[in-house]
Amino acid sequence: MKIDRYSWGTIVIDGVTYTSDVIIYPDRVDAGWWRKEGHSLHVDDIRDAIAAHPECLVIGTGALGVLKVPKETIAYIESKGIQVIVERTGKAVEILQRFPKDKKIVAALHLTC
Repeated sequence: MKIDRYSWGTIVIDGVTYTSDVIIYPDRVDAGWWRKEGHSLHVDDIRDAIAAHPECLVIGTGALGVLKVPKETIAYIESKGIQVIVERTGKAVEILQRFPKDKKIVAALHLTC
């Protein structure tokens, strides 16, 4: 999956525009991802992403970094042998675009605040 561009509230992936938070898998996009506590990320919010067994899970915390990722969530993901990168969404997109194509990456991206 190729991210064409990202701006506040909008991301274009392989030519398709999404206006809600997304989880990007190697073969599909889950458009409409939401968390039980809107601006706090818990393990239950990303169970499917973890179950995909990525080498790395990139978490975009929003344009302003409002989405909080508790240390316990990061520790749980890492306990599954998954590298975790947490950045504001703009930076997360830049990081995603630099990953080698053969690396299995999943990205959970908050698109607004």
